This record gives sequence, C-alpha cells and structure tokens, in this order.
Amino acid sequence: MNMIQFVQVSKRYDSGYEALAQLSFEVKKGELVFLTGHSGAGKTTIIKLIAMLDRPTQGQIFFNQLNLNQISPRDALQLRQQMGIIFQNPHLLMDRTVFDNVALPLHITNFDPREIPKRVRAALDKVGLLKKEKSLPAALSVGEQQRVSIARAIVNKPVALLADEPTGNLDPELARDIMTLFQQFHQVGVTLLVASHDLALIAKMPHRVVSLQRGRLKKEKETAYA
Repeated sequence: MNMIQFVQVSKRYDSGYEALAQLSFEVKKGELVFLTGHSGAGKTTIIKLIAMLDRPTQGQIFFNQLNLNQISPRDALQLRQQMGIIFQNPHLLMDRTVFDNVALPLHITNFDPREIPKRVRAALDKVGLLKKEKSLPAALSVGEQQRVSIARAIVNKPVALLADEPTGNLDPELARDIMTLFQQFHQVGVTLLVASHDLALIAKMPHRVVSLQRGRLKKEKETAYA
C-alpha cells in the first residue's frame, strides 16, 4: 500500500519557472525513501506539495489513500497532523524552553493538557534530549536544536515524516546521528521521505533513492551499505 503517490505531477510558478514536470513516483507505507538532486531539482517543492503548503499545477497527489487535490484548506489542517515536517533550519521559538517548543503542536491541536507532559517527554527521550527539557534553544548545539525539531515533528505520532535537507547544517558525525534516528523511526513502521544532497551518507544506507533532475525523475535505485 502506498503512503505517498505522485501521478504525472507538474508545478509551474507564476514566474514561469517549472519546478516539476509530469513527475510520478510512490513511497510505500512504512518505507524510508531518500530524495536527491541538485539545488533547484524540485525536492523542496515535493515536500511542500505533500504538506499542502502549495498546490500542483497538474496531476494527482495521494497521501494515505486520500487525493490531496480534493482536500479543502480546513481539512488540510487536520490531515497535516498525520505528517511530521522537518526543515534544514529548526525554526525553534528561541524564547521558549525545549519542552514548550515540542509541546506546541499538541496545543495547536487541542490535545488533552493532562497528557501533554507524557507525550512531550516521550518524544524528547526518543531523540536523547530528555535532560534538556528546561533549556532554551540558544543553550543547545546546532545538532541538539535539530533534534528538538525532530521531537516536535514526532510528538503527534504522525504516520509519515517529511524531511527537507535535515542534515544540511550539520557536520558529518551529527548528520549520521540524525540519519540513525530516522532509521529507528523507520524500524517501528513510520514512513519517511528524506530530501538530502548528502550522497556519500545516503550511499551507506540500505534504502531506496529517488533522484531528480530539473523536476523530472532521473533514476531510482536500491542502495547498499558501503
């Protein structure tokens, strides 16, 4: 069963720039797939279309068997709760504690206040930051800040994680740590689509790679440990 499916999807912006051209691919439920390609290849556009932060010009996009073209803006907010979204920049609230940053999605969705501490601490524990819950983001390293953003993305227990260059600002060792986290989520059944330009790191991981070139599918292959 597919969690994500693109069927002949094109995206052309008002400027005339064509970000995607008749792109078709799928991510099966519980699969971890890497999305690669040069800067401007269309990776970020794909993440935004799945998250319904933008709409395709042509084609159909399905998420968890639902046609996103038929989802109203109001229903999009509810459906987006099934997704965890991670960006290259953590986008943390610098005047709020780590705990408060992770709890934010739960407050937005009117989650039971009595259950929030348990859910937040479980997410922080998964990313190894349980002891940092009272810290402000400025007191954390860059890698720790990205881990906070991952905890925030998983606190709603999404069925899929969408990551756009999540290791772009990290050194190789921290990047490997983040990818190891993603593999752990994959092992418990979470679907992951990870956009990354770090080909050397991806080549060491046994997951499918979808490569883009100028908004089109370039190649798709299985990778193996080096």
